[in-house]
Amino acid sequence: MSLAGRVRLSLTRRRLSPPAVLAVIYGAFICVGALVLWLPVSNSGDVTLSDAVFTAASAVTVTGLVVVDTGSDFTLLGQIVIALLIQVGGLGLMTFAALLLSMLGVSIGMPQRLVLRDELGQTSLTELGALVRAVIMVALLCETAGTLILMTVFVPEFGWAEGTWQAIFHAISAFNNAGFSLFPDSLTGYVGDPVVTITISLLFMIGGLGFVVLTDLYRMRRWRKLSLHSKLMLTGSAVLILTGWVLVAALEWDNPGTLGALEGTGTKLLASWFQAVTPRTAGFNSLDYAEMETSTTLMTMTMMVVGGGPTSTAGGIKVTTLIVLILATIAFFRKQERLHVFGRSLGLEEVMKVLALTTVSLFLVLAGLFLMSITYEGDFLDMVFEVTSAFGTVGLSRGATGELSEAGRAVIIVMMFFGRLGPLTLGFFLAVRSQPRVRYPEGQVFLG
Repeated sequence: MSLAGRVRLSLTRRRLSPPAVLAVIYGAFICVGALVLWLPVSNSGDVTLSDAVFTAASAVTVTGLVVVDTGSDFTLLGQIVIALLIQVGGLGLMTFAALLLSMLGVSIGMPQRLVLRDELGQTSLTELGALVRAVIMVALLCETAGTLILMTVFVPEFGWAEGTWQAIFHAISAFNNAGFSLFPDSLTGYVGDPVVTITISLLFMIGGLGFVVLTDLYRMRRWRKLSLHSKLMLTGSAVLILTGWVLVAALEWDNPGTLGALEGTGTKLLASWFQAVTPRTAGFNSLDYAEMETSTTLMTMTMMVVGGGPTSTAGGIKVTTLIVLILATIAFFRKQERLHVFGRSLGLEEVMKVLALTTVSLFLVLAGLFLMSITYEGDFLDMVFEVTSAFGTVGLSRGATGELSEAGRAVIIVMMFFGRLGPLTLGFFLAVRSQPRVRYPEGQVFLG
């Protein structure tokens, strides 16, 4: 049985909750990955244990924040390990364990199904097997297609061996919304290359939609037959992308540190497109975020907090959460008891879940900012950007990552960890189910 399977079985016997099992399994993979990356065969010799732990945590949580240069400080073996950690962390540890068990003909028991359900963000135990197969199939198809397209650029530039590996690594990193790059300046060298920027952006946009949406699109293929979740995700993503694209172009067009330094309207539009979609937890950049306007930085942080879709490789509070929050606000002012959208209604349970998710997320970000303010002595905006990026598992940085102290690194690792597991995982882990023994009369609290 695999490491994840043994750990899962041991923890299940001790009756840990599914969120707790997920947390321990992810923590175990981070530790194992860090030890492997620390080995002399995995790095150039300048990587410390702290560097290895941070890199492994960033890879497993598919964040992309780095304290060392992935392309030069890690050997080919180390880079392969990072790619594997990204793949397993992005698609889900339990997803791979479930696939392996099914291939071996071993039935998945109820405790394991509960853990798998939590990892895939589902509310039902039905069709989990079909969703797992869809996850693996979509990932392999997209990463293979991305690799072949990127090879047309990287192979002529680096040769067959290195160019092929560059294409494979960046395809895996992009689809899993990891943001790891083998280039020291991410993709700034390809800011005007439509093949690289469009391919990379399409990969992380597809991965960020969510496998439920992708499966729904494949089965239904018509807008009116799509589920409510798919319609909300597609509509919300389109609005966020177009809004971000217009704002980045408008705010940065004449900035000499970003778009203003580029020649040609097409190159500027391509660069602004990439900067508009990459905060959706992708983590790649083709412009220097440290040179961006304060307004663009604030907009980027907002995008990072929102993130992508449920059951996807993306982080953040998710697009559907933002939409339900907006709908709940509109319903409140209209004095409606239920939310209505696309001919469907949402009840109190969905609103309560969204409120819990938003509250826990806000608490985590504020706690992370408070702890970072104790240890970080640099620019305040850079610190806020770093914490937000870690929570959203984005990986974008304004240069603060390399200046972090050991305590600061620990804070960012915790933020990445909870950002990947999801704030509700922490809430369910801490919650205790209880039945009230006494019913109290209703009271009134004045709000607002």
